[in-house]
Formats: sequence, structure tokens, C-alpha cells
Amino acid sequence: MNQQQHQNVIRLGLWAGQLMLQHGADSKLAETTVHRLCTALGADWADIAITANSLMLTTVSNKEFLTKVRRVVDRGINLKVVCDVAGLAEMVERGVADEYEVERRLRQLSDKPKKYNRWLVAGVVALSCACFCFLFGGGLQECAVTLVASLVGMTVRQQLGHQHVNPLINFAVTAFVATTIASCGVLFNIGEQPRIAMAATVLMLVPGLPSINAVSDAVEGYMSMAVARWAFATLLVMATGIGIMLAMMTTGVWSWV
Repeated sequence: MNQQQHQNVIRLGLWAGQLMLQHGADSKLAETTVHRLCTALGADWADIAITANSLMLTTVSNKEFLTKVRRVVDRGINLKVVCDVAGLAEMVERGVADEYEVERRLRQLSDKPKKYNRWLVAGVVALSCACFCFLFGGGLQECAVTLVASLVGMTVRQQLGHQHVNPLINFAVTAFVATTIASCGVLFNIGEQPRIAMAATVLMLVPGLPSINAVSDAVEGYMSMAVARWAFATLLVMATGIGIMLAMMTTGVWSWV
């Protein structure tokens, strides 16, 4: 492999790893995929170092070492992108795709990642919160309040995310809006247990994937990433709590039960 090919391999490897980390992959999966992709494209070896906001890759070819670093910026959870990038490594290993096909697919995933319709996502999230309300013992009226509050809250969250607002501010504002609307059920005595809607509405803000990735990274030995992800998940929970408290101060409804 000549120097130009070596440059292309490390560029594609960094690109693939960046996409995976940006869209919610855990560190082990990203490292394994990048290593497989680089070696399948012709590198003798590939070593990856992952931090909270950057990815460093070193490839070896004909005893020549090449190292590059790329910044990782959060672009929202999209496991379809993660699966597609992981599938690219397998395609190259089987000889189905070459470096030109890899670059074409990575560019496509970067420019236009496949996403569900935003209204479909908001509707399904709102429905799931309403189902939680029902499981908590709420009736149809409480579930209806939860559905409306969650739908509006999720719409606000999506809009703020589209405008690249800081995630902590996003969660705080979303929690404030959703809790304020759900509090109306208590103020107007909608249903027998209207406070249940307040608790169920904000369940859409539970940082599930960051917490799971934090535990996964800790178990697999990526301690720095585990601590960073756990800290971020904790900050999201704190931001949500601040939004809930501000809403309760505004409406005067201070209890979920």
C-alpha cells in the first residue's frame, strides 16, 4: 500500500469512527469497527484512542506509522447510522465494497442520515409516556393529559435540538414545558389522580443510552469515556430536575403523589 492509499485508509477510518461516536455507539463497538475497516482496506494494524470529544487513530502500513485526530461532536442518537457504518466493515472484509464505495456511503450517511419523521417520533414518544401513566395507575383522563404534555414537550425538544441549543438547556426547557402543561391536570382536577401525569410526562427525558454506554464502557475498560458519559448523563438529569422545579414554582403544584 502506497502513501496515498495509506492516507485514504486512515481518513476513512477516522470518518467511520467519528460517525459512530457522534450517533451513540459505545467505545468498544467503535474501536472494533474502525480496526476491522482499516485492516480490511489494507492497513497492517490500527490503534484507536477515544476521548469524550475526539478520536485519535494510528495506522501501520509497511512499517510506516500514520496518526491523525478528529473532533467528535454530538449529533444526536441515531443507531441506524451506527449499524450502517458497522456493516461497512463487514462488506469490505467480504470484498463486496472497496474504499470508493466506503467513501460514498460515509458521505451519504454524513450528509443525509436516515431519520424517522419528527412527528412520528413525537407521537410515539407521547404515546409511550401515556402508557407509563396507565401503568402507574392513571385513568384515561390522566393518560390524555400525559399524551398532550409529552407531545408538546417532545416537539419543543426537537425544535431546540434542530437549532443546536445546548442539550442541558434543551432538557431543562423541555421539562419545564411538559411539567407546566401536566400541572394543569392538577389545577383543573382532571381525573382522579392527576399528579401521576406529571411524573409520567418527563420520563421521555431519562438519558437511557448515555447511561447504558457509560456502564458498558466501564465494564469493557474504557474508564475515561465511562466517567465522561456518566457525568454527562448526570448533568442531563440535573437539568431535567431544574426544569421540573421551575415549573412547580410557576404553577404552585409541588408534588407528584
